[in-house]
Amino acid sequence: MAGAPAANAATSEKPTVSVIARKLNNPRGIAAGHDGVLYVAEAGKGGKGPCIASPEDPEAEVCLGKSSAVTAVRAKWHKGKPHWKQKRVVTGLPSIAEEDGSFALGLHDISPTHHGALVGTIGGAGTVEARNQLGSGGRLLGHVVRLLPHDRHGKVKPIADLNQYEKDNNPDGGEIDSNPYGVLATPHGALATDAGGNDLLAIDKKGKVSTVAVFPTRMVSAPPGIPNLPPQLPMQAVPTTVTKGPDGAYYVGELTGFPFQPGAARIWRVVPGQTPTVYATGFTNIIDIAFDRRGRLLVLQITKNGLLSGEEVGALYRVENGTRTELAAGMLTMPGGVAVGHDGALYVTNKSVSPGRGEVLRIWA
Repeated sequence: MAGAPAANAATSEKPTVSVIARKLNNPRGIAAGHDGVLYVAEAGKGGKGPCIASPEDPEAEVCLGKSSAVTAVRAKWHKGKPHWKQKRVVTGLPSIAEEDGSFALGLHDISPTHHGALVGTIGGAGTVEARNQLGSGGRLLGHVVRLLPHDRHGKVKPIADLNQYEKDNNPDGGEIDSNPYGVLATPHGALATDAGGNDLLAIDKKGKVSTVAVFPTRMVSAPPGIPNLPPQLPMQAVPTTVTKGPDGAYYVGELTGFPFQPGAARIWRVVPGQTPTVYATGFTNIIDIAFDRRGRLLVLQITKNGLLSGEEVGALYRVENGTRTELAAGMLTMPGGVAVGHDGALYVTNKSVSPGRGEVLRIWA
């Protein structure tokens, strides 16, 4: 498969966009199940507590609740037209958020297995010690879990504790920090990105965790307008997403850490046992990636112009032959996940950091 370097040429395309699900709480990853149903990971909106210092902002407080969930979205056809129905099929998962419920940490991503189950990543409290402060209700934070959406009770089973793996191994050698994010079911178990730990981890069917790749920190120029910063700052990779490419390799996208330099987010090509290579560059704050049915790369940015811009407009790009085409330009607000449906349409979670306002968009391009 040919590489896709930074693409300066860009076009825009205005496909048909419709809202097919509403009133979601911080919707993040989305996946098309083998049964054709769309499954959405809702990170929830936190709750009444216990509370701890936020792992992302030590000056803020986040409180625990059981508001994270999986929502199933399916089409009921009538006279040749789809009528979309949504239903929460797994509930009661842990979620931590500030009082307004925005920017929650909870179920971040899901991926279907061939047995009707889902694997999911539940975001961490940063460290095992911080998680322990939340008591038994927070025990699943920082885990890869198995979810059974078709079970009458929507069961959840812990598979692997990535918070503990970070504490015990610290693959990137930096500060101990763990926030499981992207996940991909594989025949051997699952792969998961730890956005806090800057690594890609493999989890086998017995729950054993191993490091597949570590993504390096880079020195970048300090952003203008912020006083008392040195000329150069270390910027972490913050991998948020993993998917399998048409060539059988795995691809990982970077959100990047502070200062969230526009245009600095990369996509890595990872073959287990080999040194990762940069596959594509020139993106900003990648939150998810996928490949469409023609093998074209889809890149979803949570913001188009960077997290320090203060702008909430996101962007979805399709990369083909070195050209980036923006789809649904101006129609995405802090999107959180992209999936290719069995019908070939693209499905994007929108307003992904908002409680009660989240959506799923169907994009036909």
